[in-house]
Amino acid sequence: MSETNTAAEVAAPHRYTAAMAADIEARWQDFWDAEGTYEAPNPTGDLAGDPELAAKPKKFIMDMFPYPSGSGLHVGHPLGYIATDVYARHQRMTGHNVLHTLGFDAFGLPAEQYAVQTGTHPRASTEANMENMKVQLRRLGLGHDKRRSFATIDAEYYRWTQWIFLQIFNSWYDTEADRARPIAELVEQFESGERPVPGGGEWGALSAAERADILGQYRLAYASDAPVNWSPGLGTVLANEEVTADGRSERGNFPVFKAKLRQWNMRITAYADRLLDDLDGLDWPEAIKLQQRNWIGRSEGARVDFPVDGAGDITVFTTRQDTLFGATYMVLAPEHELVERIIPAAWPEGTHPVWTGGHANPAEAVTAYRKQAAAKSDVERQAEAKDKTGVFTGAYATNPVSGEKVPVFIADYVLMGYGTGAIMAVPAHDARDFAFARAFELPMRCVVQPSDDRGTDPSTWDDAFASYEAKLVNSANDEISLDGLGVVDAKAKITEWLQAHGVGEGTVNFRLRDWLFSRQRYWGEPFPIVYDEEGIAHPLPESMLPLELPEVEDYSPRTFDPEDADTQPETPLSRNADWVNVTLDLGDGPKKYRRETNTMPNWAGSCWYELRYLDPNNSEKLVDPEIEQYWMGPREGQPTGGVDLYVGGAEHAVLHLLYARFWSKVLHDLGHISSAEPFHKLYNQGMIQAFVYRDSRGIAVPATEVEERDGAYYHAGEKVSRVLGKMGKSLKNAVTPDEICGEYGADTLRLYEMAMGPLDVSRPWDTRAVVGQFRLLQRLWRNIVDEETGEVTVVDTEPAEDTLRALHKAIDGVGQDMAGMRFNTAIAKVTELNNHLTKAGGPLSRSVAERLVLLIAPLAPHVAEELWRRLGHTGSVVHQDFPVADPAYVVDETVTCVVQIKGKVKARLEIAPSISDEDLEALALADENVVAALGGAGIRKVIVRAPKLVNIVPA
Repeated sequence: MSETNTAAEVAAPHRYTAAMAADIEARWQDFWDAEGTYEAPNPTGDLAGDPELAAKPKKFIMDMFPYPSGSGLHVGHPLGYIATDVYARHQRMTGHNVLHTLGFDAFGLPAEQYAVQTGTHPRASTEANMENMKVQLRRLGLGHDKRRSFATIDAEYYRWTQWIFLQIFNSWYDTEADRARPIAELVEQFESGERPVPGGGEWGALSAAERADILGQYRLAYASDAPVNWSPGLGTVLANEEVTADGRSERGNFPVFKAKLRQWNMRITAYADRLLDDLDGLDWPEAIKLQQRNWIGRSEGARVDFPVDGAGDITVFTTRQDTLFGATYMVLAPEHELVERIIPAAWPEGTHPVWTGGHANPAEAVTAYRKQAAAKSDVERQAEAKDKTGVFTGAYATNPVSGEKVPVFIADYVLMGYGTGAIMAVPAHDARDFAFARAFELPMRCVVQPSDDRGTDPSTWDDAFASYEAKLVNSANDEISLDGLGVVDAKAKITEWLQAHGVGEGTVNFRLRDWLFSRQRYWGEPFPIVYDEEGIAHPLPESMLPLELPEVEDYSPRTFDPEDADTQPETPLSRNADWVNVTLDLGDGPKKYRRETNTMPNWAGSCWYELRYLDPNNSEKLVDPEIEQYWMGPREGQPTGGVDLYVGGAEHAVLHLLYARFWSKVLHDLGHISSAEPFHKLYNQGMIQAFVYRDSRGIAVPATEVEERDGAYYHAGEKVSRVLGKMGKSLKNAVTPDEICGEYGADTLRLYEMAMGPLDVSRPWDTRAVVGQFRLLQRLWRNIVDEETGEVTVVDTEPAEDTLRALHKAIDGVGQDMAGMRFNTAIAKVTELNNHLTKAGGPLSRSVAERLVLLIAPLAPHVAEELWRRLGHTGSVVHQDFPVADPAYVVDETVTCVVQIKGKVKARLEIAPSISDEDLEALALADENVVAALGGAGIRKVIVRAPKLVNIVPA
């Protein structure tokens, strides 16, 4: 400690310092825990005997689940947690019964990979990480109801995850009723004859295996042999969403291949229409809604059957059925199940040499091409590559409208993941088909009249002609003619013809695929499924849940050469024979069974955690219906129910959010919950970024060791580059909240993170700027407490009128900003008020001091709690009423201040004529339009000419 600091502390022993902040914060955190300050009463018991409490409106506020990382938190992680805490505190102060808590999403690959590397049990490392994060989060003063916290790895939690899986397994989607129903009701329909048995026959005459196969075609959770994303380097299968755009695993960056394996799936496609339609009633960012709509990908068109001699039909889905007369060949995805059935033993006579790929027969050609395609990602296969690849299957199909025999190819630009995995190729009017036809010397037929002067002979064209405006040509047979029709009319007419002739129908297709739900890992929820000696899957009864993970000697799935696609998974659970092979009585006597040795994906636990927060200790049912209805049920403005506010990153737009919506809808259909949607309002916070410094090799160097000299940056004497990027341990630019709390206190950290800019905008971290918020707290403290004696200095007198106006304008503005989650501008208004009070001089009126404390309480709860107590109150500030503005004092003469950046007007502020330069600068820099215009750039100079002008000069 310097001599200067020592002297200052002697002269002002009661000054607000980092040491005082640490003492205040620790004491009040202990008090809150001991008193249960943040415990939210449920409608049963707690609320039943308290009419006043029962009359309060409720507010359920949630953060997205944190994963307990071994590296702990950096200052970017708590941004959303602090924001929801500020909002929750304001909601409590405005009369709401607030539920706000936080658990841990604790299954997943990171802990398992650490276990593989070190031999540490995943539970041990995960629990240690959680304890570390709990300490860090507690230090921030977050007002969570800790009674409701849990981790997905708790057996009592994943017991209900397994139970929900069984509800989904034991359900089917009734398209007539447009909802899920118990599978037992479907069985009753088969048994009674109300519903025909697929394939004919009587239900009672079928074997157990045959009945299981049929039910598997209906169940919402089912096992099937299907093309999957296989990562040999991870030893596991991945969902589509876990594969990067360049065809590698999101975790570990290993190559991903297509392979056919038996896996569990969730029939999320049954809910595609409802998942789309119900987006309209959600208060979500439009960008997130758009991502979900695009992912679900609803498109209207027609199903068309192309017969293949001796092999049935090739069914395609097309949105351009009007161009059917122009289909001159077909393409199947290499994985298509029909390929083996249609290939002949030898090439048909007259086969074009370029179609064969140089192979002796179709089987050899198909096998070689399939292996080549398996090594590519879906993105690579769909890329607009110059050279199109494929091979002729040796089979021909019949175009149903022209009767023409068209060759059938396999090519990697057609995917099983969209439509039927087969296309009718209309090369004259599709760019990819055109390129393929050119490469393989296939015929092209113009059926849409070009609007330019290219003519109607595609062999002379440079590329396909695609248009929704042009008229149809060359599209007629003895029964139907589309010539001269526009696209819309032609579609309707050909669809009617297809349906009348039994070779197609109008239909809707979705890009969404069923959710791959198996992982070949150890650290995940075991499936509550066993298989009998015939291989039939049986659900475990509820009395056998939870099915807990067994101990294993080796946590590693069997991994392989990352480039070797011809491998099969071997899971850690499969190596524990005593656990896998069991004798159970499932109601018909003891029998031998084999357990499922895959585990659920890490998404499973986060699909329903909002429900567990409501009723975390219920061991009898998923959630008490009355409690769920109270916190999440439908109400005015929230027709599908759900959490009132859900805050998290935009990166979960498709994965977690779509999966959670699906689970909610199934549980709602089955009558377990009243809410059909999990999250009514979604808010995506921005990211706290930090400068990354790299040396000449491109390697990140510690940001704390970089020096700035004459506008350049140096590390160990070497010049380094600087770019703004993510904050993280690997980039050597992470700043921990512990560091900032130690130097300034948690309240300062909270204020700085909320003051950096609009919550939904990314912003750069600047440790040097934190001191500004620390000084705000020091000034606020000094306005109420004598730094020499520690005595409260307020007086019981009426404030001056200008102070009343400043106070009530702040109350009005801060209240609106808090409700709108504009915390940066709320802080600017509190700062403006505090500065006014400082300049006014003299002791504060008690009424002003108390309301100033209440204004800042949601933002800086520790110092507010301390000052509230020093002002003579015994109750916690947490449950005090937020101040209400007197309209008579809010109305005031204002002037318009112009804010310029580089001489261009970016904002206009309505401010008081008496505003100071300092306060005006703070308001200008907090304005959303100014923040957006700066785009994260630094600021070299701010020129203030109060009250009319602020000119900002970016760095």
